[in-house]
Amino acid sequence: MPVDPQAYRPAAPLLDLGSDFWDPVAAADFPETILRYRNDRAAAEIGLDALSDAEWIRHLGRFDPLPGTLPQPLALRYHGHQFRSYNPDIGDGRGFTFAQMRDARGRLMDLGTKGSGQTPWSRFGDGRLTLKGGVREILATEMLEALGVPTSRTLSLIETGEALERGDEPSPTRGAVMVRLSHGHVRIGTFQRLAYHRDEANMRRLVDYVLRELYGEEPGEEPGLRLLDLVLDRTARLAASYMAAGFVHGVLNSDNINVTGESFDYGPWRFAPSWDVTFTAAYFDHAGLYAFGRQPEAIYWDAMQLAASLRLVADGDPLVAMLETFGRRFQERIAHAMLWRLGLTSRGAEADRALVQSLERALRATEVELHRLFHDAFAQRLPDDYGEPWAEFRALAAAHAPRKERGAYWQGEPCGMLIDEVEAIWAPIAQADDWSRLHAKVAEARALGEALA
Repeated sequence: MPVDPQAYRPAAPLLDLGSDFWDPVAAADFPETILRYRNDRAAAEIGLDALSDAEWIRHLGRFDPLPGTLPQPLALRYHGHQFRSYNPDIGDGRGFTFAQMRDARGRLMDLGTKGSGQTPWSRFGDGRLTLKGGVREILATEMLEALGVPTSRTLSLIETGEALERGDEPSPTRGAVMVRLSHGHVRIGTFQRLAYHRDEANMRRLVDYVLRELYGEEPGEEPGLRLLDLVLDRTARLAASYMAAGFVHGVLNSDNINVTGESFDYGPWRFAPSWDVTFTAAYFDHAGLYAFGRQPEAIYWDAMQLAASLRLVADGDPLVAMLETFGRRFQERIAHAMLWRLGLTSRGAEADRALVQSLERALRATEVELHRLFHDAFAQRLPDDYGEPWAEFRALAAAHAPRKERGAYWQGEPCGMLIDEVEAIWAPIAQADDWSRLHAKVAEARALGEALA
């Protein structure tokens, strides 16, 4: 197999974590494997970009083991709160981890799947993924990466030749298997499962694994407290980046929160058209639990479940005190994220906070399209027709120096990803197997990311 010996650095520390954390499984035997999308930019970071299409399909569609890493796929065990109701009967139900490796920065990366077949945790599900679901995940991850959100990346999408029945989209619909590249797949729910079983030995083992393998730290005297400190910082950044991106994940259950603070698993996601804090992505979120404006609260609530789980191996009072720092961390992160999105440099905490508060007031008072507003603000040409609520923001923003020169990109039209466009990208794929709009949108999102970077 042609791999770059400098970039391909296989690993398998998940095996050392032990068999109490996973179940060996086999991938489904798909009728077909038609390569629809390969992310060579991400693949280059782990030395897999030189694979031929046939080799790509063999390893990322048929799941022949990659050399030097996991010998077979592993379905991970976890619990979690789902819309605030505890569920001890979940785990990887239509996915698995089949490889681990180090990227150029030395980070441990997992290759995980979605739609790869049934596992012991599938319950009544078929373990499959719709092709449309895979296309939506490509669009979500590419746009979020461009907007500075820490996110998994869609590495591969392969159509499987299966016809799937689904209740929430026209059926039968085409099946697919997706591979994501993630900085770990350890969830808050992974810790909850061990707390549920009062498994102190494995809880200590998991804390050490996350500190050592995902944060690059040797465990010290209070590893549980240190882990919470790190996770709070990363999740505060995640919450802030969602808000600055105008993104609604849709299902921020504790089993969907990665302890590295990396966003992943995109089901009913949406980008908010305007700054509507009540905007929801999931049609089944009737109470608005995971609405746009409630996402920081939801992520904090999930972090509380991590702290509660860590009481098995750490004192409660310091954990509670650490939890209380989340609000401060989030405020710092939201200021940083908003300034980055606006293309402005910091003038200090107080001035930055005043600018962000002014921005939010103006956004609440108007119905400006978010992606257009941020495009115009970065280009330093907010239209006059944005109205009086923007006067204060204009004055405060003018006092901040731009963080980079505005290139030709900012003279063009803004790049958004509202639901109507997602449907318009899917329609020609469904009707005529025309993937040109998808590839054009990926290129457009990447151009945005380069202009913002």
